[in-house]
Amino acid sequence: MEDLFVFFLPLLMFFALLPLLLLGFPVAFTLGVVGLLFGFIGIGMDLLSWGDFNFLPLRIWGIAINFTLLAVPLFVFMGVMLEKSGLAEDLLETTGLVFGKVRGGLAMSVVVVGMLLAASTGIVGATVVTMGILALPTMLRRGYSPEIATGTIAASGTLGQIIPPSIILVLLGDIMDVPIGSMFVGAVIPGFVLVLFYLFWIGGNAWLRPELAPAIPAEERDSISSLELRKRVFRALIPPLVLIVLVLGSIFAGVASPTESAAMGAFGAIILTFANGKFTIQILREVMLSSLTITCMVFVILVGATLFGLVFRLLGGDEIVSETMKVIPYGKNGVLLAVMALFFILGFVLDFIEITFIIVPILKPIVKELSIDPLWFSILIAVNLQTSFLTPPFGFSLFYLKGVVPPSITTLHIYRGVIPFVVIQLAGLLIVFIFPETVTWLPRAIGW
Repeated sequence: MEDLFVFFLPLLMFFALLPLLLLGFPVAFTLGVVGLLFGFIGIGMDLLSWGDFNFLPLRIWGIAINFTLLAVPLFVFMGVMLEKSGLAEDLLETTGLVFGKVRGGLAMSVVVVGMLLAASTGIVGATVVTMGILALPTMLRRGYSPEIATGTIAASGTLGQIIPPSIILVLLGDIMDVPIGSMFVGAVIPGFVLVLFYLFWIGGNAWLRPELAPAIPAEERDSISSLELRKRVFRALIPPLVLIVLVLGSIFAGVASPTESAAMGAFGAIILTFANGKFTIQILREVMLSSLTITCMVFVILVGATLFGLVFRLLGGDEIVSETMKVIPYGKNGVLLAVMALFFILGFVLDFIEITFIIVPILKPIVKELSIDPLWFSILIAVNLQTSFLTPPFGFSLFYLKGVVPPSITTLHIYRGVIPFVVIQLAGLLIVFIFPETVTWLPRAIGW
């Protein structure tokens, strides 16, 4: 009986961890305490003198000096600074005028702006809240159905999960030992496929039921001259596009490392904010404080997850997972389907950072053993977790949006609005699963 208890001890770690996280205990400290507690239960006081355990300080130090992970605070700074620059407001107003004469044009403009903000900021919560505040009142005032308006905003905001530069791509690349540049390049096609699917669904829905997503009236569109519209497009689109091209282009071309490009992006974000007349010392202080808070959260969770994962492996948890995966039918594809289902379910209740740091390191040896392309596997995870951001009832994007919608918009409106986009996300995930070339072709084509 005692041997059976020891065998299932690694699994009990997860059953103890999940309710504590759902109760709201700090993630990093919960991971560390649960890891230590089960380590003492399984190994006893000998845990502190265990050879592998003694390497824990060196592992933590390795995290602190990891040059690749330095891109995380820099990309966070870039995103938060651009949020303060007024970039989103200018983009929404301008793209709304460009697409205004098309049925569903405002919703399409939200998708396009979501894509640009994803490539500029990569912060899901900030994008959803910003577009909810700026775009939702306009869409409702112009006769859009609450479902289409809220669903489009929530889904477009989650594009920051997959379109580079994305924080999750940086973290997954570091854990899976995949170059960050390859991660960014590999995510380009899946990201654009999702954007096109969003646009096709909105356009088709507006064509079939124009009363749900009407065009802007002609007299309002004609109130601005074509010359003035071109000027506004130039002022609103060119600066962020230049920044995106400089940051991602330098990575794709191999001119700069992701960390160096992130530093350039952070500096470029300051320049754009200054050019928009929004830069102040107070803004800089707020951005630095916000960047520090987010970065500390990420790294402290990573330290706690390192301790949790180390004890899990010392208790033989990796062997249990490996043996379990071997009995799943249909070989490698069966394992992948089971893993994707696990990530999808965990995404209902855990943040992507927690899932990335807790689950991915455990699955990494299995990926190598089954000869699964780690780049393809990582992008599958990213698309999957993006889907979980939208899935009722616990999707994080839904909570972000609910916090800024007017009282007339109910939670049921939001849930009904995101369901078609969840289906689209799952279709996108299926395409990436069936056609790995959607991820691997572009990195090979440009020599990554």
